[in-house]
Amino acid sequence: MKPTDLRGILRYIPRFREKTFVISVDGAIVTDDNFPNLLLDIAVLRSLNIRIVLVHGAALQIATLAAERGVTPSNLDGTGITDPTTLQIALTAANRLTHEILEGLSANDLRAASTNSVIAHPLGIVGGIDHQLTGKVERIDTELLQGLVAQGIIPVVPPLGFDGDGKTYRVNSDSIATALASQLRAAKMVFVTTADGLYRQERLLRQLAVTELQALLEQNQSELRPETLSKARHAVLACENGVPRVHIINGRVDEGLLAEVFSNEGIGTLVYANEYTQIRRALKKDIRTLFNLTKASMAAAELVKRSRVSIERQVGDYYLFEIDKNPVGCVALHTYPEHKKGELAFLFVSPSHENQGIGAKLVQYIETRARELGLNEIFTLSTQAFTWFQNKAGFQEATPDDLPPSRRERYDASGRNSKILIKRFR
Repeated sequence: MKPTDLRGILRYIPRFREKTFVISVDGAIVTDDNFPNLLLDIAVLRSLNIRIVLVHGAALQIATLAAERGVTPSNLDGTGITDPTTLQIALTAANRLTHEILEGLSANDLRAASTNSVIAHPLGIVGGIDHQLTGKVERIDTELLQGLVAQGIIPVVPPLGFDGDGKTYRVNSDSIATALASQLRAAKMVFVTTADGLYRQERLLRQLAVTELQALLEQNQSELRPETLSKARHAVLACENGVPRVHIINGRVDEGLLAEVFSNEGIGTLVYANEYTQIRRALKKDIRTLFNLTKASMAAAELVKRSRVSIERQVGDYYLFEIDKNPVGCVALHTYPEHKKGELAFLFVSPSHENQGIGAKLVQYIETRARELGLNEIFTLSTQAFTWFQNKAGFQEATPDDLPPSRRERYDASGRNSKILIKRFR
């Protein structure tokens, strides 16, 4: 699906309308050639009545400006020591970026305003080191921000904080975005950076629970790329503080923000705090979905052809695997109680979600369900995936004599000559 396909977007609108998205953009992305396209994506979100709060970093610009002035900054990302010289450079760099973002939003007919909504205090002395003018978020002026977004104005928040005495502090933009998302009860926080997402040993992590990421940070942090550790840590913190979804995407990908928000596949990494995937029993309203999900596979003879009527007749036997309430896989369990047997059938996973363990989860679910029903075994018929069932799911090859009589009759009549595989529980 092309991200801008209206039909693809429409199904998400009821879920996101009037919800708040906090979008945190690294400074390197603001000056990238693709930034105007990112602003177009934001304009699309606003047109759908999604409330946007925009945070930006400035590390690249601070480094560039410091080099031009022939000085060495004490701190680029707002986590180390910020001396007076570095703070002045950070102020100049951040103000230039904020102005550039405001210009870009105006070019897309979007109203925006720069704010001093981050109330901060000095980070202070940590580990015996005085961090001077580096700040830590104390609180967010949520009333100010909510008033702006309610009027359709996009707040633009620089990587700076202010205290009650009028002092300014350099603050890490990731921590600002996390505080904003938490205190504004945002539906999503999106880190827009130069990385494709979180990698573990060179494999892009598409989606993972916050508990998985927390364990990874605690036990195998070295397996993550150093440049994305801050995003990973703040994703965990945001989820622990009530933000249900945190996305980490590459801002150099055209239409990347829309692709991440309005498709199951996304382009980066999704960290989720609550139930993101589920397997549920199909309902009558899902019949069309089941049929459309699998029609290509049925046409290719990978699955036995079923009509909508036949699915409706046994709809209670079917189960859907959903990601964020969108179906990407299915399976059925047809039971033969008098023989204590069940048939695992109609196993399908969308090509866009293959190799993510979804098929194995569906098989395990059916096995558990069969045990709950007091069945002694499950069997399945396959013409193309029989090696997967044997090697990955623990099935063994069987014969037509192992089928219940009624199923044996249909097997003989089908002419498909499918492999018969069986898994016994006792």
